[in-house]
Amino acid sequence: MGPAPAGEQLCGAIVEPEVMEPALEGTGKERKKASSRKRTLAEPPAKGLLQPVKLSRAELYKEPTNEELNHLRETEILFHSSLLRLQVEELLKEVRLSEKKKDRIDAFLREVNQRVVRVPSVPETELTDQAWLPAGVRVPLHQVPYAVKGCFRFLPPAQVTVVGSYLLGTCIRPDINVDVALTMPREILQDKDGLNQRYFRKRALYLAHLAHHLAQDPLFGSVCFSYTNGCHLKPSLLLRPRGKDERLVTVRLHPCPPPDFFRLCRLLPTKNNVRSAWYRGQSPAGDGSPEPPTPHYNTWVLQDTALESHLQLLSTMLGSAQGLKDGVALLKVWLRQRELDKGQGGFTGFLVSMLVVFLVSTRKIHTTMSGYQVLRSVLQFLATTDLTVNGISLCLSSDPSLPALADFHQAFSVVFLDSSGHLNLCADVTASTYHQVQYEARLSMTLLDSRADDGFHLLLMTPKPMIRAFDHVLHLHPLSRLQAACHRLKLWPELQDNGGDYVSAALGPLTTLLEQGLGTRLKLLAHSRPPVPEWGISQDPPKHKDSGTLTLGLLLRPEGLTSVLELGPEADQPEAAKFRQFWGFRSELRRFQDGAIREAVVWEAASMSQKRLIPHQVVTHLLALHTDIPETCVHYVGGPLDALIQGLKETSSTGEEALAVAVCCYDDLSRLLWGLEGLPLTVSAVQGAHPVLRYTEVFPPTPVRPASSFYEPLRERSSLLPRLDKPCPAYVEPMTVVCHLEGSGQWPQDAEAVRRVRAAFQLRLAELLTQQHGLQCRATATHTDVLKDGFVFRICVAYQREPQILKEVQSPEGMISLRDTPASLRLERDTRQLPLLTSALHGLQQQHPAFSGVARLAKRWVRAQLLGEGFTDESLDLVAAALFLHPEPFTPPSSPQVGFLRFLYLVSTFDWKNNPLIVNLNNELTAEEQVEIRSGFLAARAQLPVMVIVTPQDRKYSVWTQDGPSAQILQQLVVLAAEALPMLEKQLMDPRGPGDIRTVFRPPLDIYDVLIRLSPRHIPRHRQAVDSPAASFCRGLLSQPGPSSLMPVLGYDPPQLYLMQLREAFGDLALFFYDQHGGEVIGVLWKPTSFQPQPFKASSTKGRMVMSRGGELVMVPNVEAILEDFAVLGEGLVQTVEARSERWTV
Repeated sequence: MGPAPAGEQLCGAIVEPEVMEPALEGTGKERKKASSRKRTLAEPPAKGLLQPVKLSRAELYKEPTNEELNHLRETEILFHSSLLRLQVEELLKEVRLSEKKKDRIDAFLREVNQRVVRVPSVPETELTDQAWLPAGVRVPLHQVPYAVKGCFRFLPPAQVTVVGSYLLGTCIRPDINVDVALTMPREILQDKDGLNQRYFRKRALYLAHLAHHLAQDPLFGSVCFSYTNGCHLKPSLLLRPRGKDERLVTVRLHPCPPPDFFRLCRLLPTKNNVRSAWYRGQSPAGDGSPEPPTPHYNTWVLQDTALESHLQLLSTMLGSAQGLKDGVALLKVWLRQRELDKGQGGFTGFLVSMLVVFLVSTRKIHTTMSGYQVLRSVLQFLATTDLTVNGISLCLSSDPSLPALADFHQAFSVVFLDSSGHLNLCADVTASTYHQVQYEARLSMTLLDSRADDGFHLLLMTPKPMIRAFDHVLHLHPLSRLQAACHRLKLWPELQDNGGDYVSAALGPLTTLLEQGLGTRLKLLAHSRPPVPEWGISQDPPKHKDSGTLTLGLLLRPEGLTSVLELGPEADQPEAAKFRQFWGFRSELRRFQDGAIREAVVWEAASMSQKRLIPHQVVTHLLALHTDIPETCVHYVGGPLDALIQGLKETSSTGEEALAVAVCCYDDLSRLLWGLEGLPLTVSAVQGAHPVLRYTEVFPPTPVRPASSFYEPLRERSSLLPRLDKPCPAYVEPMTVVCHLEGSGQWPQDAEAVRRVRAAFQLRLAELLTQQHGLQCRATATHTDVLKDGFVFRICVAYQREPQILKEVQSPEGMISLRDTPASLRLERDTRQLPLLTSALHGLQQQHPAFSGVARLAKRWVRAQLLGEGFTDESLDLVAAALFLHPEPFTPPSSPQVGFLRFLYLVSTFDWKNNPLIVNLNNELTAEEQVEIRSGFLAARAQLPVMVIVTPQDRKYSVWTQDGPSAQILQQLVVLAAEALPMLEKQLMDPRGPGDIRTVFRPPLDIYDVLIRLSPRHIPRHRQAVDSPAASFCRGLLSQPGPSSLMPVLGYDPPQLYLMQLREAFGDLALFFYDQHGGEVIGVLWKPTSFQPQPFKASSTKGRMVMSRGGELVMVPNVEAILEDFAVLGEGLVQTVEARSERWTV
């Protein structure tokens, strides 16, 4: 009998005592075979750790060469450190194109050029006569309205030019796009083609004819249409090679007019080029009112005229300056990690390239700067310059005929003019997008200025998807509702300007409306940019409503988030009418305590979780009132995970209020302890040491009043005993409180005597609390349980010198030395470090109200995966605290939802093997001390636990992870977190709703060898299960809490007691896993080492049977008997023992 091969079961991944692989490597690898396991076990324990390079003495003291000196000087001037330089150089190597790939792309471009110029011409026809188009191709443009003047003929392009970042050497992997401008011959175009979309119609027909002929060529594996930067009036043709190079490159063909064909004065932002009579089908108004300007339409025409001039400008400025090119590449990586460069109106790589050119022209960047310095300079400029207020221009001309910047500010949200002075490069960028860029630049500059060791990784290697960067998100779906919003907001001129694109037309007014309504609750509002679609040449172009979902991200201010009142102006002020108009029927007159009568809006929210969701009420109210978007089309994602930490009967609260009640009761008790009279020594400190008192208990306690029918009263001890014929009573856990007594010369110096004195104090404490305050108490030698207002507190008396007394070791010569012992370390942890940690985390909760929800969700998830036994409460609380104290590159979470997502990301990506997790509570550790801690960590790594968490009070030993997790348990948690994160993010970003949010909390049971199923009757926390039962057993609590004279049963949890027995009896053969919050299943994994035959010994026959192998008596586990013992040990509690026989062999 023995275990199955390691590749077939996960138990090997958890049980084998091998060195854990780094987190990022372990998540996607297949399990190693048993043979490789054996090799791993034989390797030294330091394998995989970062080791210093060994140099000989001669190498160590060799004089540096001139080249090395120059390199060091350059590093000192241009970079923070040599490490940062190495990181930047490696990143640039990774994202740059290799010379071999460039040669293959150049060859493909030559082939494209030859084929494009050979496409046959087409005779001239009316624009509306498109019968000449072959049946297999559609015009890649919505021709609405269809009737338009003008003629079209196809002629091969007069010039084919490669434009964009490929020639400049600033394009980055993995998506390599090469832009090719096709200059249409002048004969195709006519003087008034700038009017009424005529130029865009001709451009689309030109592409359609090209597509038809190129699609028949065997050179191309894919020929399809897309939109240029998401602009639906400007399609482009995408060509990809056939065969193995299909993913190598995408060539984008952009037809453009001949140079100087369009007169620039006709394309000013104040001019109209889409006539209302043509677009709306109405006769022109007879009142002489001017046509509305079409600034975006004019810009899209101008963009095509400037492709080559922009390339020339960029190549002149960046051509020979490698540092500038590196800076542009780094900026593109920075934008991509933050999803700022994708979709319609994104802050593209072209924009940052032009921004670098602007900063070079204004001498804020020098051509000799390194890529890192360019990155810093551009981020500093973005962080401090608001282009929505003060636009910038590359135009150096002082010609008075040029349009003024003010004209552009009137027409566009963001202004950045090119060298002609006519084209706004940021025309499609919304104010929200630019403010998001600004905000990210500020965060990045703060990170760079902090000179953090991991600054490079946080800045350029950490992705920031919207769902993880923003506290709440909301999806507007379907997008067709925005059409009604445009009508309600009377956005006719904007629709005319955008060619009917109601999503772009409504986006600006929509975000402005919500920013005004959310006011002080909001730090930043961002919107997703509709993705740029691709479609086949035989398909109609996608409609606006097909561009998916509009997602808005809300970054909230915790200080203003929970206010239920929107305070308006006084009733007699002229602003009152505007306030009433903005808020509609929600606005009402109210008299306040100062006597003022004001307009006000009051939102319905009783609990903290409801107050966190007030933005949901604001958003749905304003959208319905002003844009006719009903609540059914707004899918708000702010609190779907709240259900996992809601109390048994609570549906509107996530427990913050219950925790606050318990903390208040503790405060009252501490005051009573301070004021006790009759103690021989006065109380010097009262400190909480329980998760409830730092707001991180997953399910907060409620005041208990036991029902007498569930218990046998033990009057002589004033306590209760559970009755066997009743279901298991409610679980009551006492809250630990450490009570320090003042120092005195009367304290004995012997450890045993100190314990006896403490026991006497425990008894005296119980007497005085009963006599002076009428509290029900029960004293033992180590603690005193006190029942107050339905809560039970466990008071432990502490003497500050006792840990030191336990450290004293006397030598045979009588010399006394101090040495850490397990008892002294445990006592110091429980009486000094734990209260300090509880106090620090209590303060963190006051500063960041979302901390409680994040820590509780994190613990709920870890325990739901049946891994809770491996992690202490304190270790998980500290991991959650790290998200608030070191949130870079994010800001501290303001909602449990986003905090939990970041918890999963941190657990799954942190390099636990080579780095300690430093949690700088109260900001007590300086940067130098943190460097020292990291150095000490690497030197002592082999002696430290697998998971190392450092705090200001615990800089060396990681006391909260000394007892676990093991390498295999931590690795299993890393794997589970890496699987849960994308699944949960996908659910939350689904516009139709998140579906079953509990999926990621359900444990994978198929990895276990044996499943022990328990009876819900004897699971006291059954209702706390992930899938909470619709009905459960009564747990012997009266519905109306009141004073009780009897102490409830404390810490009585049959599954936990059963687990202790299982581990004691079979811990050498198997591992046991259980979810303490209502789990109905205990998972069992056999230890593979226990199945190896062992020599016969009469003293170790427990759970084993004797077999003869090779003429020798050996012992192997007797699985059938063990399974029977599982059931016998848990008689009454265990329903079934389910053996997965395929997971172990006989």
